[in-house]
Amino acid sequence: MWFIITSSLLLLASILPLINSTHWFFRVFQYGKIQILVLQVIVLFGSFVFPLEVTMGVIILQLLTLTFIISHLISLYKFTPFYTTLQKKTTEQSSEIITTISANVYQENKEYDRFISLIKAHKPSIFLTLESDSNWDEALKCLDNEYPFSIKVPLDNTYGIHLFSKIEIISHKVHYFVADDLPSIEAKLQTKDGYKFTFFGVHPPPPSPTEEKNSKERDGELLSVAKKIRQNADTCIVFGDFNNVAWAKSSILFRKTSKMIDGRMGRGFISTYHAKYFFLRFPIDLIFHTADIFIEELKKLEYFGSDHFPIYSKFYINSETSTKKFDIEKLDSEERKEVKQLIEEGKKEKSDNRN
Repeated sequence: MWFIITSSLLLLASILPLINSTHWFFRVFQYGKIQILVLQVIVLFGSFVFPLEVTMGVIILQLLTLTFIISHLISLYKFTPFYTTLQKKTTEQSSEIITTISANVYQENKEYDRFISLIKAHKPSIFLTLESDSNWDEALKCLDNEYPFSIKVPLDNTYGIHLFSKIEIISHKVHYFVADDLPSIEAKLQTKDGYKFTFFGVHPPPPSPTEEKNSKERDGELLSVAKKIRQNADTCIVFGDFNNVAWAKSSILFRKTSKMIDGRMGRGFISTYHAKYFFLRFPIDLIFHTADIFIEELKKLEYFGSDHFPIYSKFYINSETSTKKFDIEKLDSEERKEVKQLIEEGKKEKSDNRN
């Protein structure tokens, strides 16, 4: 009986994200694919180890569980160290090393000094904060001298965003793609050795019982950013709290629309949320980049009081590969229509959570 109940619940959790609905109840199970996989392996193994009355129903459940284990492994494989990318590291004709930190600081977190100490310890070239309100804006002013270039959008609705940079910001724009209280940052930067690149910082709202009832705003925001990146057609990197996982359909559409590479491919899941609960931890702080950027290091940093761990990256612009072809996925005609529809739905959606 234990096997029938647990395997059925896990199969339901595996099937619900496949249903084409934007409601949070269908989307939320996407986040736990790793956990569902682990539990299904344990349950299937247990069904052979512990005494169990073998019936046709049990055999069917075992086969279905095995089928979804294989399906989960296939979709997660690209985000493991076993997957090898086509990118090649070079040292000639490349920019200086650029380091970044992306951190959802958690608006209610008051451990400002702890985060500032983290920044001073790792000394990133660029860092992005999310959920940074007026209190965080005031606390971070002590870094203005060290980071002379900045874009600050303090908001008290958990969607404030700040960008600090040692690298010159030559132009920038704050976008409000789907709502006038959901900012995302676009900035054009130029390194001292003359390399230009575009940075995007994003933080769309999640579908959840305590946030938004569906994923329309999130998907519309992310795909609007992807469309903007595609129009730019230059060296670009985007990171932030996507409130999405890399294997979700909308993330795949983001990757295809923007023609970018998922920085996690071949480097591991790097789960960042929730920082306090190990088994309920999901990789939702993502990073994407164009093919002429080589990421040398991507890792999770130490806890600083937030519900997210910060993400650290080290990369350089590799001009030798800028004209080479990589395994960049492309949208088909049906996916183009879907992207357009998701953007339109995102713009029309009204928040249930924000004033």
